[in-house]
Amino acid sequence: MEGENETLTTDFILSGLFPNMKYVSILIYIIILIYLAAVTGNIILFFLIWIDMRLHTPMYFLLSQLSFIDLALINSTVPKMMINFFSGRKDITRLACGIQIFFFFTLGGAESILLTLMAYDRYVAVCNPLRYVVIMNHRVCLQMTIVSWIGGILASTAHTFYTMNLPICGSREIHHFFCEMPAIMKISCKDTSTYELVVLAMGIAFIIVPFGLIMASYTFIFLAVLHIKSSHGRNKALATCSSHLTVVSFYLGPCVYMYMTPGFSHTPEQEQAVSVFCTVLTPMLNPLIYSLRNKDVVRAFQKVLRKHPVSKQNT
Repeated sequence: MEGENETLTTDFILSGLFPNMKYVSILIYIIILIYLAAVTGNIILFFLIWIDMRLHTPMYFLLSQLSFIDLALINSTVPKMMINFFSGRKDITRLACGIQIFFFFTLGGAESILLTLMAYDRYVAVCNPLRYVVIMNHRVCLQMTIVSWIGGILASTAHTFYTMNLPICGSREIHHFFCEMPAIMKISCKDTSTYELVVLAMGIAFIIVPFGLIMASYTFIFLAVLHIKSSHGRNKALATCSSHLTVVSFYLGPCVYMYMTPGFSHTPEQEQAVSVFCTVLTPMLNPLIYSLRNKDVVRAFQKVLRKHPVSKQNT
């Protein structure tokens, strides 16, 4: 009991990103560039949606929430990783570790629910276009956002409370670049097999169920698209849907690997690679996927550039 009480009040040590990698500094600098691109891309997309009246629609409102979540998600892990790397320190306080876990799961759960609701938005737009404005009114969009955050917070609270109360009787080194629940469970001296079933159940609720609902929505959408006579209408509907499906696959795919498969089957390197994809690459790719293939967003960006050209800035 004395050993357990001591570890409950002691800081953790983060091993960092791929500690055995020879040229990890090159990877760090690449991640910094990706981080800057992700932050810039999501801020621009969020800004365009809020200032351009043509983008004040339910789809873009939900997309702005996705950009906000991605912006918060990448900032919950990468800055601490960069600080530890450049300072040479590897410690993280117990409080900071708990906060990091809480925000990571809150944002992850909120994004999973939001992606599901975005699929419903596309379903109503394609399958019931005449009632789209009535069904997807501003109040409903706000309720969708609130539900996403509440769902993420509830799941995160349970995970954070359990993880931060695990006794660590041996090494306090977390083999990861941030405080991640599976990595902490591996260094605990407590049998976590029962809670792994809880994690599996939560994974079904936040990964499998959303994926099933998204696939059901797109099944109805594709059937409806087949009845659209205009090729322009079909292409427009498919372009919007394909962007969302790409984002869903990038997000839910790695989550299935991390939380729906046994923890002992993952090496620390595999877990870190998946985490880099989820927390670094995906937030950068989402604004690119939605903007490059979206003429409305491109036009809004061009409009801003015409109003505020770089050449007019006085130095």
